[in-house]
Amino acid sequence: MAGPTTAERGARPRPASGHPPQGPADRRFRLPGRRMMIVLIMASVLLAGGTWALYGSDWLRVERVSTSGTRVLTRGEVEAAAAVPVGAPLISVDTDGIEARLRRKLPRIDSVEVARSWPHGIRLKVIERKPVLLIEEGRKFIEVDRSGVRFAEVEKAPPGVARLELTVDRSTAPRRFGTDRLVLEAVRVRSELPGKVAGDTRRVRVRSYDSISLGLTGGRTVMWGSAEDGAAKARALTALMKAAPEAGYFDVSAPTAPAASGS
Repeated sequence: MAGPTTAERGARPRPASGHPPQGPADRRFRLPGRRMMIVLIMASVLLAGGTWALYGSDWLRVERVSTSGTRVLTRGEVEAAAAVPVGAPLISVDTDGIEARLRRKLPRIDSVEVARSWPHGIRLKVIERKPVLLIEEGRKFIEVDRSGVRFAEVEKAPPGVARLELTVDRSTAPRRFGTDRLVLEAVRVRSELPGKVAGDTRRVRVRSYDSISLGLTGGRTVMWGSAEDGAAKARALTALMKAAPEAGYFDVSAPTAPAASGS
C-alpha cells in the first residue's frame, strides 16, 4: 500500500473551528480581560479619590503654623513674615517660597527649614544669625555675623560682643581693600582668637589690611597684624601671655618672633 504523498505530508491540520491559529503578534493585541479592566477601574478611582483628598477636601488643609528656634525674633514676627496660606491644601503650599520670603524679610534669619506637618500643619525651624562684632553708628549698633554680614541694627549692644573700629586712612590704604573686605578680615581675626582672649576682647581695631589690633580688658593691647596665619598667632599669643602675665602689650604680627612689653 502506498504511503502519504509529499503534499499530504506537508499539509498541517486545521483547527476544528475552522479559524487559523493565532501567533504571538495576535495575542499581543488582545483586549484586556475582565480582571485587568477591574484593576484599571479601581486604580482610576483611587487616583481620583486621592487627588480629591489632597486638593479638594477639607481633610488635609493648613490649620496651624508652629515655629521653633527663635532667640531674638518672636514667633509672631516669623509667622507674620512667612505668610503661610492658612486654609489652603497642605500639598499645594510652596515651602521654598516661604523660606525665601523669610530670609528676605528677616535678615536676622541665617537659615530656616519649612516642612509640612501632616495632616494640618506647617513647621518653621529657624536658626538666627549671631553677632560676633558690633559697628557703632551714632547711638545704634550694627550687628555683624561670622560671615561678615551686617544683618541688624539695635539700640542696645548685646553683652559680650566686641566693638569693631574701622579707622582706615583712605589716602594711604590700597583701594582693593574696601570696607566690606576689611570687615571680613576683622571677623577672621575674631574667629581665630583663643577662648580666654576672645572673652576678654572688647574692641577690634582695623587701620589697614595688615594692621589689626585688639583692645582687651585691663587696658591690654594685642597687635595682631593681618588676618593671615591666625592659628599660629593664636598659639604664640597663648604662650606669650603665660610667659609674661603682667605685660600690657603683646605683638604677634610675626608669630615666629612674638614680643611682650609694659606692665
